[in-house]
Amino acid sequence: MYTIVNCLKAMDNKKPYIVMIIVQFAYAGMSILSKAAMTEGMNPYVFVAYRQALATLALAPFAFFLERKTAPQLSLTLLIKIALVSTGITMSLNLFYVALKFVSATFATALTNTSPVITFVLAVCLRIESLSIRETHGVVKVIGSAISLLGALICTFARGPALYSDNADLHLPKQSYSKKDWVFGSFIILVANSTWCLWLIMQGPIIKQYPSKLRLVALQCFFSCVSSAVWAYGNERNIESWKINCNIDIFSVIYCGVIINAIAYWLQVWVSDKKGPVFAGSFGPLALVITAIFSAFVFREILHWGSVCGAILLVIGLYGILWGKSREEKAEEIKIEAEKEGGEKEEEDIC
Repeated sequence: MYTIVNCLKAMDNKKPYIVMIIVQFAYAGMSILSKAAMTEGMNPYVFVAYRQALATLALAPFAFFLERKTAPQLSLTLLIKIALVSTGITMSLNLFYVALKFVSATFATALTNTSPVITFVLAVCLRIESLSIRETHGVVKVIGSAISLLGALICTFARGPALYSDNADLHLPKQSYSKKDWVFGSFIILVANSTWCLWLIMQGPIIKQYPSKLRLVALQCFFSCVSSAVWAYGNERNIESWKINCNIDIFSVIYCGVIINAIAYWLQVWVSDKKGPVFAGSFGPLALVITAIFSAFVFREILHWGSVCGAILLVIGLYGILWGKSREEKAEEIKIEAEKEGGEKEEEDIC
């Protein structure tokens, strides 16, 4: 019986890891479907507005019925805070598409994988995450973040020889970008990443004020839907651009709206509350590896040795961050237990 209890406890502790891996598979699917929808000519800003609207509609019934008895009172001040936090979703999604006008999609994807490092730096600056460079786990977290960033860059830029020769001689036309556009586009991508990381970091503090996670995510999707619709209308007023013309557009909007914006966002909020924003953000580059492998086997895209080496570094860096986090949690638990035992001993001495 004791063994069964220990196994169940161990499984419960592994839930955040399993959830984040599933989320990264979902994000890999989002990348592929979004690319397909954009190729068919769908306006990216309209796409964002539609997926936010669908996410709101998908979450609203569950948020209302499942949490109607447990949801705390929602004040105007808290509602404004939630609205402000939701701009992180709107800004990150739309700014990414703005940046694609100035840099290549490959370079944009590479910079997107700086999110674990940005999350870690912002969390430390906001004192949500401890640096602890004097402790082994703190040093490992820093090194792991750096290795993860290096792996993301190598995975994208250091192509190297192909793993197999199928279509290896295919040369696609390349679009050129000016140095000014490249710098500006890079800056926009970093701003987009920072707003996303800030959104992830702010989930912890706002959950403490409003612990009803389903309603919290539903409200954020609603506010993001409104701001995304305004953004899309400001950039595209042609009514024809708002029409969904083919099946891949419909499927992409449904997938991104329900699976990503509704379910994956809620899961990330849950993990961020359980393990912290750095833990949740550190899994981001894993989606790049999954997408590369999936594209290689399904779409027959060429997989290069540079991508493989970068993927290995990504995994090593991710393992370093997770190891550091687990050690930090154990040290915190030991500290709390020691303080608790010390308090009980003081009470006994007084008695």
